[in-house]
Amino acid sequence: MNIVIFEAEDWERAAVDGLSRDHAVTCVAEVAGPGFAQAEVVSTFIDSRLDAAALAAFPKLRLIATRSTGYDHVDLDHCREHGITVCNVPDYGDPTVGEHAFALLLALARKLPQAVERTRRGDFSQGGLRGFDLGGKTLGVVGTGQIGRRVIKIARGFDMDVIAFDMRPDPAAAKALGFTYVPLETLIAACDVLTLHIPGGPATEGLIGAAQFAAMKPSAILVNTARGGVVDAEALLNALQTGQIAGAALDVLSQEPWLRDEAQIFRSATPPAVEGLRALVASHALLKLPNVIVTPHVAYDTQEAVERIMAVTVGNIEAFTSGTPSNVVRG
Repeated sequence: MNIVIFEAEDWERAAVDGLSRDHAVTCVAEVAGPGFAQAEVVSTFIDSRLDAAALAAFPKLRLIATRSTGYDHVDLDHCREHGITVCNVPDYGDPTVGEHAFALLLALARKLPQAVERTRRGDFSQGGLRGFDLGGKTLGVVGTGQIGRRVIKIARGFDMDVIAFDMRPDPAAAKALGFTYVPLETLIAACDVLTLHIPGGPATEGLIGAAQFAAMKPSAILVNTARGGVVDAEALLNALQTGQIAGAALDVLSQEPWLRDEAQIFRSATPPAVEGLRALVASHALLKLPNVIVTPHVAYDTQEAVERIMAVTVGNIEAFTSGTPSNVVRG
């Protein structure tokens, strides 16, 4: 089959060498785009927006093997209508993302960026750097899949109390890990730390918005390592500026593709919606707030995790070409 690996780093080219024995494999560093009309299989990461317009460039496409757990960058309805199978990597990142969520939480709780920056200047004063303990605080976990459960395990090690919300509660997991399921409204109001571990997409877009921030404790903080769109960026900015919540630690932001390359706005075939532009401006403003920590969508990015991602992706392609697809996204 004709296979194209988009967004490929140099080491990934070697990782897919095995596929070259039986297939024509092309690796390119760019996001998915025109010029590969013969592709029957494409593998992408999250920066390739595979909507109906983009997929029109691949008339022979039979498989999308996304190198991610999330698949909100893929138009599943279009794929179903055109017989395109979509596979993902469901379980690569539970330790990796869970650990990063706590790295963000600890950095915010102990004001590590400010402390490090100060000492780099040779200033060893301690004023304004007082943090808070995690022990005894209530962690509210939205989404108790593999990553959410890993976060809960870590939280228990810090002696945090844990409450959780999930559309599909797992009582056995709650009993084994020592947490309690509550309604989302109860969780929002009770938690000291709100951490999100749910997929992106229409069902979760703007799930945490103005009403939720208004219901939170003024001392509460938000941690988001899920998808930027789950949080209303404008509402978060307002909540932080007005003191409705105390801080935010984010690995993802709304309108991430535009943040990485704002010139995309002018290259787009259709004008961006006003709501998208407002979210972009809000995201820029969040970057400047002293009570906000942002990392550039790297929660997944450890050596072990990316090796797991590629191994599973190669396996997904091999399974599809042998007629037994694995990790198929149903949507």
